[in-house]
Amino acid sequence: MLTIRRFIFNPFEENCWVASSGNGDAVIVDPAFYCLEERNTLFGAIEDAGLKVKAIFLTHGHIDHIYGLKDCQAHFGGVPAYLSAKDLEVAAKHRESMLRYGFKAVDLSFDSRDISDGQTLNLLGCEWKVISTPGHSPGSVCWYCGGEKILFSGDTLFAGAIGRSDLYGGDYDCEIRSLMEKIIPLEGDTQVYPGHGESTDIATERSTNPFLLPFNEAGEDGSVDGISF
Repeated sequence: MLTIRRFIFNPFEENCWVASSGNGDAVIVDPAFYCLEERNTLFGAIEDAGLKVKAIFLTHGHIDHIYGLKDCQAHFGGVPAYLSAKDLEVAAKHRESMLRYGFKAVDLSFDSRDISDGQTLNLLGCEWKVISTPGHSPGSVCWYCGGEKILFSGDTLFAGAIGRSDLYGGDYDCEIRSLMEKIIPLEGDTQVYPGHGESTDIATERSTNPFLLPFNEAGEDGSVDGISF
């Protein structure tokens, strides 16, 4: 069984997750610490627990999810970071917007490896599947471990909400399709760890999420929007 730790960082209260196995191997999801204190909190917790960081998973390229990426890679010996190449332009555009609003610059000179829908990575003793969920951004993905029933959903799905689609590259219709075709059909007891806010599970979001309810009217065959659960 994996251990999941949450750290809340930056002015946008972004969730950075650390998943670790019994042998101390770990992956960091969306390291976006904003200041030295937040940096020390994350690095200190990892080191105090004796964890060995093997990879960094990125759910998308918005700045509030990658603030600490460059520093994180450097600190942990250049561990691979996985980010859809579709969001590299998004990161650059979002950086410009954030600077106009007075937020600090983010170092975009990090190294990242492209990922694609259905790709799998074997880490922490389990298989992680990349689920491409464009909508919040063109390169948004969720990281899914079926064996552990864990989903890191980024800003695609929240507890009681979905990600905004009005930023550069966003597409509301595409986001709804991503959710209804790829995420909502997952097993109901899959635990969802989102990019902001509290964790939830698929069954709860399937039945109560107000942003999805208009699409959840069952047809005569018992399916929802053509999807059988």
